[in-house]
Amino acid sequence: MFCIFCKNDDTEVIETRLSEDGTTIRRRRECPKCKKRFTTYERVEELPILVIKRDGRRERFDREKLRRSIVLPSDKTTVTSQQIEEIIEEVEKELKEKETTEIESKEIGNLVAKKLKKVDKIAYIRFAAVFKRFLDLEDFEKEIKNLIR
Repeated sequence: MFCIFCKNDDTEVIETRLSEDGTTIRRRRECPKCKKRFTTYERVEELPILVIKRDGRRERFDREKLRRSIVLPSDKTTVTSQQIEEIIEEVEKELKEKETTEIESKEIGNLVAKKLKKVDKIAYIRFAAVFKRFLDLEDFEKEIKNLIR
């Protein structure tokens, strides 16, 4: 690693720490030439998760888009912003643990629905109405009956 101050191409690591979540290594370095210190961070470069849409298009996984899809049906329910963040974290973690980086949107929707069902039934029904594309009252009735069982 080169020195960011004098551009010397030989620096020494004087301290190394692992981040709390174990995904980043922080290194404190010193340049033997100019004696200045600086910090570097090392992270594993992850492959992007690609979402396969219903029409076959592929797009990058977007946490904000996922958040919006959960916040809207959770409005005026008992679901807290903390619970929404936990759902997002859990879903993203499960997606990253899969053997493939291409995941169908239907699979992501199922993960969210399963988690919302445990947190708040009304938010779940609202989410399911959009995700499962309810067309009429019978679709709602059928889902509610399944929920009650």
